[in-house]
Amino acid sequence: MHLVDITMFYAAEGGGVSTYLNAKARWLARFGWARHTILSPNVGEDDGPGLVRVPAVSLPGINGYRMPLSVAAAARRLRAARPDLIEAGDAGHCAWAALRLRQQLGIPAIAFYHSDLPRLVRNRFGDTLFHGTRRYLAHLYREFDTVLAPSRLMVRQLAEMGVTRVLHQPLGIDSQVFHPDRRRASLRRELGLSEGTRLLVYAGRFTADKKLGILIEAVRRLGSPYHLLLVGGGDALPRHPQLSFMPFRRDQRALAGVLASCDLLVHPGDCETFGLIVLEAMACGLPVVGTDGGGVAELVDETTGLLARPDDAASLAGAIEAMYGRDLARLGAQARRKAQGYDWNQVFPQLMHRYGSLLAARADVRPVPERICVPD
Repeated sequence: MHLVDITMFYAAEGGGVSTYLNAKARWLARFGWARHTILSPNVGEDDGPGLVRVPAVSLPGINGYRMPLSVAAAARRLRAARPDLIEAGDAGHCAWAALRLRQQLGIPAIAFYHSDLPRLVRNRFGDTLFHGTRRYLAHLYREFDTVLAPSRLMVRQLAEMGVTRVLHQPLGIDSQVFHPDRRRASLRRELGLSEGTRLLVYAGRFTADKKLGILIEAVRRLGSPYHLLLVGGGDALPRHPQLSFMPFRRDQRALAGVLASCDLLVHPGDCETFGLIVLEAMACGLPVVGTDGGGVAELVDETTGLLARPDDAASLAGAIEAMYGRDLARLGAQARRKAQGYDWNQVFPQLMHRYGSLLAARADVRPVPERICVPD
């Protein structure tokens, strides 16, 4: 059995999709359930035996990811891989390539709804393109055998678009890598901060949809002794005495060490379909301040943190300040317990069951008659 993932959102520089696919590759290699290959425009020709490069071009405005040259080019690489089941991790050329193989060969095709594209479009371009994006996604995802969504909110969103074959499939974490024991007392000293500093952390891409301007304004409002450590890269951010920066941590143990050494994760974005970094921080024993929008709101409750209003620096600052009036150690322990329920060793068997059910259902199905127009 050969499982092939294809997406333009896999890259060495990390991100939630990359974390998920790398964890899946490790888990499959460990248990031997299937051979696994990742197809992506963002890998090199010699990056590894399980990675295949899709011919692509660089385009502005997509956060450094590369776009496949065409549906046909992606489909050729996909067909050459000889998959038994395909999972598409974006809503562009890679998804249409997966559907082309489904039409031609009768191979089961799954889509994973990793990005809340309608909300991202609305935030940047307004309602007209928002409604057009929803129509496009409905047209695309109705053709897949199954669509996986990492939060119940995204399941409802897809159902509202008219996509019916949607299953709730959470992402997960390695709860042994992301662990409170990785805390090191030296982090404040390394950052040139006093021991009494209230150390907040954000980790992820520095992009407009993450609402980091709101977070930075909230920290400025709070003043001393609050300090924000931003881990990642992307768009240029303003410098300020209350801010420190670290580059992206590709080594998950190194990232866990940073997270575990802070007081509180703050995640201001409201476009997350899940919020994997939130779960990783919780597994490290950190409470979380998030926003009441997107998938993060399903991970954070009053036992593990607080939710602020989206796009509201004053509300975010108030939630951060309120957390320091509570028992952070107790909240962190509760966050850790909740995150352990999302360990990959619980998540992936569920996912493999979904794959197995789909393969069994389509075992005797012939190639799908061509009934949709797949673009080139």
